[in-house]
Amino acid sequence: MASATQSSTLAVSTGGANTDANVFQLIQTHQEKAARLPPVEEIRTFLDQSTRGMLSTFSQKHEGYPSGSMVDFACYADGSPILAVSSLAVHTKDLLANPKCSLLVAKDPEDRTDLVITLHGDAIPVSEKDITAVRTAYLAKLPDSFWVDFGDFQFMRIEPKVVRYVSGVATALLGSGEFSKEEYQTAKVDLIAQFAKPVASHMNRDHAEDTRLIVQHSTSIPVDSAYMLDLDSLGFNVKAAYQGKTYKLRIPFPRRAEDRKSITSIGIFSLSRSSSRISILL
Repeated sequence: MASATQSSTLAVSTGGANTDANVFQLIQTHQEKAARLPPVEEIRTFLDQSTRGMLSTFSQKHEGYPSGSMVDFACYADGSPILAVSSLAVHTKDLLANPKCSLLVAKDPEDRTDLVITLHGDAIPVSEKDITAVRTAYLAKLPDSFWVDFGDFQFMRIEPKVVRYVSGVATALLGSGEFSKEEYQTAKVDLIAQFAKPVASHMNRDHAEDTRLIVQHSTSIPVDSAYMLDLDSLGFNVKAAYQGKTYKLRIPFPRRAEDRKSITSIGIFSLSRSSSRISILL
């Protein structure tokens, strides 16, 4: 069974008319109510969209010690991370001798308060009958990986055993916990998350002020700026600046987005501000 602890504490330095306590309360209240995906779906979706992590293996050269390598990966349809490994690589030799490993993926390596996932499992060579499908899935996420067809490369798939997650040090929004293989693999990948990069890029490039106004209206905090990080069917995440400090916030949509077109057609990025209407067409 999944286990999780929830926390929604955010520290924001403020001044002027609003005291630290007032701003803290506004943020805490807002974030507690902000709609977000169930933790297992958020983890499943994030890994599906990720392509780089830290692979830990049991070192064959230094017996009894772990060995770490930065690797590219792509998740297969069942959520299993796919690796394209060279027979010359140390981690490949480690895995062939002992398949037990872990893959750590950080949402924002520079921010200890953000999501970090560790998937534990066994790395097994992909069977001949599955190579074509696995290769297609890998190149769909990493299209420039021409070396996968080199003679010394092979595909390996990490069969998950358990997936652990933690979201921060004392400032966790998602919390912490773990999911079994069955819970992880049966969770749905959010279909809107695949559009996060183009939508966020467009908003940050062409509608930065609109994003700031949306965040201000949603949180009641007069933020100085707001940079969109990503989104899913229930809302989006921003890095907002306020009086010289930055902090991350979850901004919920008025209702769930069902597809790319609905982000525009149902007015996902439309909201009322005073007596005016802010409409953002993507």
